[in-house]
Amino acid sequence: MQFKKPDLNARRRRLESALTIWDLRRIAARRTPKAAFDYTEGAAEAEISLARARQAFEDIEFTPAILRDVSKVDTSRQVLGAPTALPFGIAPTGFTRMMQTEGERAGARAAGRAGIPFSLSTMGTTAIEDVRDANPHGRNWFQLYMWKDRDKSMALVDRAAKAGFDTLLVTVDVPVAGARLRDKRNGFSIPPQLGVKTIVNAIPRPWWWFDFLTTEPLAFASLDRWSGTVGELLDHMFDPTVTYEDLAWIRDQWPGKVVVKGVQSLADAKRLASMGVDGITLSNHGGRQLDRAPVPFHLLPEVVKEVGADTEVHLDTGIMSGADIVAAVALGARFTMVGRAYLYGLMAGGEAGVDRMIQILSEQIERTMRLLGVATLDELEPGHVTQLQRLAPVRR
Repeated sequence: MQFKKPDLNARRRRLESALTIWDLRRIAARRTPKAAFDYTEGAAEAEISLARARQAFEDIEFTPAILRDVSKVDTSRQVLGAPTALPFGIAPTGFTRMMQTEGERAGARAAGRAGIPFSLSTMGTTAIEDVRDANPHGRNWFQLYMWKDRDKSMALVDRAAKAGFDTLLVTVDVPVAGARLRDKRNGFSIPPQLGVKTIVNAIPRPWWWFDFLTTEPLAFASLDRWSGTVGELLDHMFDPTVTYEDLAWIRDQWPGKVVVKGVQSLADAKRLASMGVDGITLSNHGGRQLDRAPVPFHLLPEVVKEVGADTEVHLDTGIMSGADIVAAVALGARFTMVGRAYLYGLMAGGEAGVDRMIQILSEQIERTMRLLGVATLDELEPGHVTQLQRLAPVRR
């Protein structure tokens, strides 16, 4: 018997105790005020879309192959014409420095070290140029919400292009803000309002408030400072008149790859493929827009079958483990993105927490591949995964 040497570094000790993304989530919940944590955790209305998306990954059965040489496993692949070390990247998230003050810089640096793409949201809280400086040699993607002021929108696109961002993620599922009831109940606003409930909730989390109050003020990647509720800000920015013609115009302005994020039907996927976009992301916005929206993982096989030969199909929403990512790749996804998992790591331990999140998913991906008997991502195929039926459409 040996006694374990105590680790006096509290952050490292805390993160090493996290073995899953759910563990990081529990740590994040302890360390983050309720309003900020609920902004990450919550979804629209009754949060059915998010619950169904996560359930869909649980409702699968893997079929492993045996007696394969899996002594070495390669998790890399080409995505949008360039290499990525893992089949996932960091999704665009809004108000990120509200969750933890290291914010997008931490995510970009961690992504750069891991060799995966990092996406900056229009609603991010770090300037485009600062993200580039944090990840100067990695792959940076810019996510665009089209504003009512088109000139300001395209000024952002121009800044991202000049900063060397290689991919534009055009998000198309937000004509208006979804009804995020947790935020309304918490009175979540920008900047945070210090009410009695807020102060009481902050008492056991002094480190969060110390960081928030002693670091640079919260500002946005894409606009001057805002004072008001989150819903008011989103409805102020989003343009509900955007059409396919506008998308074609945006594509013509961008010199790099264009991916359309928020696709939720086969018909739209086929139309986008016919337009010649470089990729589509099956996503219901993490369940944060339309409640009872289609489950992206359920859509994946038929979309890949129809358009996957010509257009890369990516996937997000509901991913909480490396096994989820492996299942998506097996059913044809070229790439996946994680948003909440990234923010759980950030809230749990800043930049080191994002590193730990990536490490957890990477280890789970490699282990799942080995247990399935595959040594490369290209060896994964639909036969490795069976989607079990829980919800089925009513016949008409």
